[in-house]
Amino acid sequence: MLKNKGFYKGINFGGWFSQCDYSEDRLNNFITEADFAKAAEWGADHIRIPVDYNIFENDDGTYKEDGFARIDRAFEYCRKYDLNAVLDLHKTVGFSFDSYGESESGFFENRQLQERFCRLWEEFAKRYGNLSGRVAFELLNEVTKKEYIDVWNRVSNECIKRIRAYAPDNLILVGSYYNNSAEAVPDLSKPFDDKVIYNFHCYEPLRFTHQGAYWTDMINKADRFTFDESGITPDFFEKLFAPAIEAAKTNNTALYCGEYGVIDIVPPEDVLKWFRCINSVFEKHGISRCAWSYKEMDFGLSHSRLDCVRDELLKYI
Repeated sequence: MLKNKGFYKGINFGGWFSQCDYSEDRLNNFITEADFAKAAEWGADHIRIPVDYNIFENDDGTYKEDGFARIDRAFEYCRKYDLNAVLDLHKTVGFSFDSYGESESGFFENRQLQERFCRLWEEFAKRYGNLSGRVAFELLNEVTKKEYIDVWNRVSNECIKRIRAYAPDNLILVGSYYNNSAEAVPDLSKPFDDKVIYNFHCYEPLRFTHQGAYWTDMINKADRFTFDESGITPDFFEKLFAPAIEAAKTNNTALYCGEYGVIDIVPPEDVLKWFRCINSVFEKHGISRCAWSYKEMDFGLSHSRLDCVRDELLKYI
């Protein structure tokens, strides 16, 4: 389904309009037209663009036209280079997946913040519903706690209902808790309609893909593992993805892996082995995906260190 619609093989433009300092230099120059051209050259059919609410909203909830103008320009570059786009709300007022670097809180307890979230998506729908063949909507990046799922199912379905008043045909991606884990997909409610897609992320095993990561306490930062030491096989990913695959089949929808990748301290040869392994399972089950991330962000796929494996690596992204 997503392959035919041009959302099968993508590249994340992380760190541009999200997880950044929001300076004019960052917003204007971190990603340029040349990067869209390069992603197309690499064989991507779409770009995922993480955005934070404050790019578009003032503190009082009124809108910033210059923020929308930046996205308009990005979508125009996508059109020029025959790329589709996923508009991913990476942070909403009151919630961020990044509890270490962000101070947002209260979204899942506060109806007013939930209403503001829905209004922002209505605004996106009004502006980009006419781009249904080219732009998909990802409601919220990486819900964290399992305890949020009942509220999230209610809020996401209400939000989709309101989006559909202005954008009846855009694909909409919805992920679950534990930061969009595959195991949590079955707890998502049945898709609102036949254009709602289940979304998950994969950085497993974390001790390999995030070794040395300074921002998480889920691993020993001093440990180092090679690919061969980590027990990573296609069967590992088969078992990991099984709950999501079954849930998608049961609810007659597709699967999209919106983020997957390996930290930049892992040797290029081992990065290639991991991508080759996970790709074999994506391809077997027709799972669409979008690699993290094009530039910097500790996962930069465009870094020169990967030049020695790039031609082969691009076969598996």
